[in-house]
Amino acid sequence: MTVVLLRPLGLGDLLTALPAMRAVAEAYPQHRRLLAAPQALAPLALAAGAVDEVVDTRPLQPLPDRLRGADVAVDLHGRGPASHRVLLDARPRRLIAFANPEVPQTAGFPRWRDQEHEVVRWCRMLAGHGIAADPTRLDLQLPGPGPGEPAGAVIVHPGAAFEARRWPARRFAAVARHLRLRGESVLITGSSSEIPLAREVASLAGLDASAVAAGRTDLLGLARLVRGAMGVICGDTGIAHLATALRTPSVVLFGPTPPALWGPPAGRPWHRTIWRGRRGDPHGRGPDPGLMDISVDAVIREWEELAQRVRRHARPRGSETSG
Repeated sequence: MTVVLLRPLGLGDLLTALPAMRAVAEAYPQHRRLLAAPQALAPLALAAGAVDEVVDTRPLQPLPDRLRGADVAVDLHGRGPASHRVLLDARPRRLIAFANPEVPQTAGFPRWRDQEHEVVRWCRMLAGHGIAADPTRLDLQLPGPGPGEPAGAVIVHPGAAFEARRWPARRFAAVARHLRLRGESVLITGSSSEIPLAREVASLAGLDASAVAAGRTDLLGLARLVRGAMGVICGDTGIAHLATALRTPSVVLFGPTPPALWGPPAGRPWHRTIWRGRRGDPHGRGPDPGLMDISVDAVIREWEELAQRVRRHARPRGSETSG
């Protein structure tokens, strides 16, 4: 017996779907749960305890043969119709998805809402299919510490998947320089493709090359860095969701997309968001005007207030279980 969960997207997409994935796991405890997603996400997906295996899958491409004929297929990709058809083509016995008028098999299913937080969206969809889901179950517990895992640094992460969500390197460098002058240990993180960006930020901030962690870790290694960090300063991208999942204090800069749709949950004062109220295209070219409205001083001020809070109180820890 198998359940297929379709979420072939990025890191932030995986982490915002954790509450829904955990609800499916509890609804089908006797089934083998297979996540159709990029293989690179496997270490974190498995650490979450909601799936048994990750099967490498590309967005909107036919599913691998071993995912065909599942007892249940759950569309966590989008509203359809393309993703619905990908799953229906694999001939599952039951489809769990949002309604789409172009897919008759979804008549009577829950309706999509544009202005809904990404975490809440998938939990509501499941509830519409009779599966209770708690959107607060975002915490992630990682396997034991990695070799030489540093602790107490402030992570500055200048990259993002799209230019619209990338605050300028010089501004990130100004924040990193302020942290350095205040005596903080600073790490500049990023993917392998973001090594030049990370090096530029480090150089402008007057940091040694050893401060550049970009490209030096896999995804699990990055998660461990976030777990051990004093805090994270970044844009609206995957590492922000890692900070949420690991309860690491964070300051997250939002531009074209409001934090009400993709930000950390309310009621967690150790996560701070900055948004100037302007919406735009999150996939656009060039930094979004709303993001450009955020000043260096505003980010430093938000960080200093958060750092004081963290120093006054014990650091909030993630749950002791992955559930």
